[in-house]
Amino acid sequence: MGESFGRWTLGDDEALLAVVTSANVACGFHAGDPLTLRRTCAEAVRRGVRIGAQVGYRDLAGFGRRFMEVPADELAADVLYQLGALDGIARAAGGRVAYLKPHGALYNAIVTHQAQARAVVEAVLAFQDGHGVALPVLGLPGSSFLELAAQAGLPVVPEGFADRAYRPDGTLAPRSEPGAVLTDPRAVAAQAVRLAGSGTVGSICVHGDSPDAAVLATAVRAGLAGGGFTVRAFA
Repeated sequence: MGESFGRWTLGDDEALLAVVTSANVACGFHAGDPLTLRRTCAEAVRRGVRIGAQVGYRDLAGFGRRFMEVPADELAADVLYQLGALDGIARAAGGRVAYLKPHGALYNAIVTHQAQARAVVEAVLAFQDGHGVALPVLGLPGSSFLELAAQAGLPVVPEGFADRAYRPDGTLAPRSEPGAVLTDPRAVAAQAVRLAGSGTVGSICVHGDSPDAAVLATAVRAGLAGGGFTVRAFA
């Protein structure tokens, strides 16, 4: 959420915040401007929704969906900068950043890219040292990122995607492939129920920039309730 920029509007954050328990909020590097982030955080706090920092590459033009070979120390500083900025905005609204989730190409890169995974972990640890709180991190099950984060003592939450297709190895199908993004509410809800029942994930994501994202999120929540699952924030 929070991915609008200036006069360019993306997604229906208000509708989504009425459905979700946690909001992955952009931090200004891949999307989002300060006023958008402030409004999104304020509405999340008003509705009792947890705020997560969705950190990414410095790539507004590519929406953070292009891999970038960023030096590890620079990436760590970029992630720490994003965390601090969003946490400051969230605290001004009466909340705080409750967890971190990498965005887009960075999310996919640190499934296997050890150096970048370590850099993100380093940033979270630096933020944690400055605030005295253990910050949970979201990532793909089996990823290098979650493995390194767990080794560093960070709380880790394996994540599943209700609206994305998977490859046989458990990684996400690239968006360039046909059928990589799921748009049928029934299929999205069914996938969410399967993921929840697998016991391998602790959070289920619906992308705010997907067509009819609020409709998909509502279908997911109804499907999970119908499947006997209790929906709550993990952080």
